[in-house]
Amino acid sequence: MKVAIIGTGYVGLVSGTCFAEMGSEVVCVDIDEKKVSKLKSGNLTIFEPGLEIYFERNLKENRLSFTTDLAEAVRRAEILFLALPTPPGEDGSADLSYVLGVARNIGKIMKDESIDYRVIVNKSTVPVGTADRVTAELEKSALTAGEHFDVVSNPEFLREGVAVDDFMKPERIVIGTNSERAADLMKKLYAPFVRQGNPILVMDERSSEMTKYAANALLATKITFMNEIANVCDRVGANVDSIRRGIGLDSRIGKQFLYPGIGFGGSCFPKDVQALDRTANEYGYTFEILRSVLNVNDQQRHKLAAQIIAHYGGSVKGKHFGVWGLAFKPNTDDVREAPAHVIIRDLLDAGATVSAFDPEAMDTTRAVLGDTIQYVADDYSALQGADALVICTEWNEFRQPNFDRVQRLLKEPLVFDGRNLYDPLEMARLGFDYYSIGRPHYEPEGLTAVGANGQASEG
Repeated sequence: MKVAIIGTGYVGLVSGTCFAEMGSEVVCVDIDEKKVSKLKSGNLTIFEPGLEIYFERNLKENRLSFTTDLAEAVRRAEILFLALPTPPGEDGSADLSYVLGVARNIGKIMKDESIDYRVIVNKSTVPVGTADRVTAELEKSALTAGEHFDVVSNPEFLREGVAVDDFMKPERIVIGTNSERAADLMKKLYAPFVRQGNPILVMDERSSEMTKYAANALLATKITFMNEIANVCDRVGANVDSIRRGIGLDSRIGKQFLYPGIGFGGSCFPKDVQALDRTANEYGYTFEILRSVLNVNDQQRHKLAAQIIAHYGGSVKGKHFGVWGLAFKPNTDDVREAPAHVIIRDLLDAGATVSAFDPEAMDTTRAVLGDTIQYVADDYSALQGADALVICTEWNEFRQPNFDRVQRLLKEPLVFDGRNLYDPLEMARLGFDYYSIGRPHYEPEGLTAVGANGQASEG
């Protein structure tokens, strides 16, 4: 099949490459000439494990191409995917200017060049009712829905770090349309991806649009709930790891998204929760749970810095910290809404200095934080002369470090772990003063568990 992907960001590039891998002829469009030139020359513009192999192969075999010419894509493709940014505005609502602007241009091209029927697919995460608005933009060019085009909602469910697997082996495909013609084309396109029997769900456009928001909001709520549980554990002396295992074996709850930490970030959860809350508000409904999720997550992202400052009696002025992890999650270079950046800013504002390392997110962090921190070549270099280690992202290479070397490099064996990578009791036995989220803190010498409520118990 012939497919166009408009927008070569994270979703667009993964989608286009994976469609090409399954045999479709894919042209990707972007207005950024430098980015298109780089992609044409065989250089990826994002980091995503497993993508490079498919990208190089399909570029070489001419199933995947790139252009800045939207008209070329409209002429070549029968299905046009809009994979465009929908950033949140100041009020939390999704900015649809990119999506609607491209739809308007597609309509003009189809009219001017008398182009036949096309399927226009919203792949971006968009508010309920966006398919109707895209339809209205296309109809401004005297095109008729159902005759000249159909608009489809096809939300993506890609997790950064495993996006290629998610796309190639989807748990489900959601297609929002009332057009049998469009639905048949979409099912034909996705047929190679669901050979194992996973379903293609066809529903109306508004339900499809709501499905994406509902999924992300529910997952964000689950994460936030566990962070709240961890905060209570700190006060009552319970261990959130035990609780996580105890409830995760309940099939009604499941094991995923039960790990507490320093809050969620990234391009999806914060933006989508805000947008769904805003949509509800526009229709006269107050989504109380989502407002709590947003408030708690904002507080959680400041928690670790507050814990660090409290450890030093309320002042970290003149202290130097080594930070491991800058991306909002491992296996990505994405730092959008990254909790690590919040923590670093809090420490800088309090008068501390920071040396940081991340396997992939150094350049993306530098673009945001500039030279306010020191960027180092490896994880151990971040610890040279540091007063403490601060862990913000759970990269695998941080899970089993050389603890003897860590102790030698730090001024004192002090670790603040926002991702609960290590066992608290074992860290105490190794001589570390180790703080984590929702778990007991053991004094390094006496192995006495000390909860946030100040009560001690034998380890």
